[in-house]
Amino acid sequence: PKPKAFLCASAVGFYGSRGDEMLTEESAPGQGFLATVCREWEGAAAAAVDAGIRTVWTRFGIVLHPSGGALAKMLPPFRMGMGGPIGSGRHYVSWISLDDAVAAIRFLIETPSVSGPVNVCSPEPVTNLDFSRALGRVLHRPSMVAVPPSMLRIMFGEAADEVLLASQRVVPQRLLDAGFRFTHTELESALRHVLARA
Repeated sequence: PKPKAFLCASAVGFYGSRGDEMLTEESAPGQGFLATVCREWEGAAAAAVDAGIRTVWTRFGIVLHPSGGALAKMLPPFRMGMGGPIGSGRHYVSWISLDDAVAAIRFLIETPSVSGPVNVCSPEPVTNLDFSRALGRVLHRPSMVAVPPSMLRIMFGEAADEVLLASQRVVPQRLLDAGFRFTHTELESALRHVLARA
């Protein structure tokens, strides 16, 4: 028997770097390597659509949890008081707590009216500068040591621009329209929650 739903895990990298443009599921795909990978990855799930299976492309923002992902890599320098914004810090970061990410997946499995692309991120994206300041406050550490883009490009090459300096101001319009309720919409309280036992 065919499954009732197929969820394909993608990312907000689909939209590329778009400055302060507000991005929803209706926004066009972006340019660059990561945007191309996301577009082709989602395209591979077309076979499920052709088979008549309700298909959802979940485009995740940064999932916040101290045991893995971006937050785990940020914690050591921030805890030493050496954290801060990346470059100017003006680029947008789309994030979601792990609790909300799991709840959103369950909601999408159990809501047959939803199909197609769905942004899985908080409705309140923040700039990298605001993210750094919030993390510093939660850890009671300064967050003033900015990392110059030139250093990142030396360390990571072209990937620095697409992964660390890309601006993606993404909102989860389809989740909101479908009635999903976020537990954590404000970054600092979300960080306090996920780091409470870390």
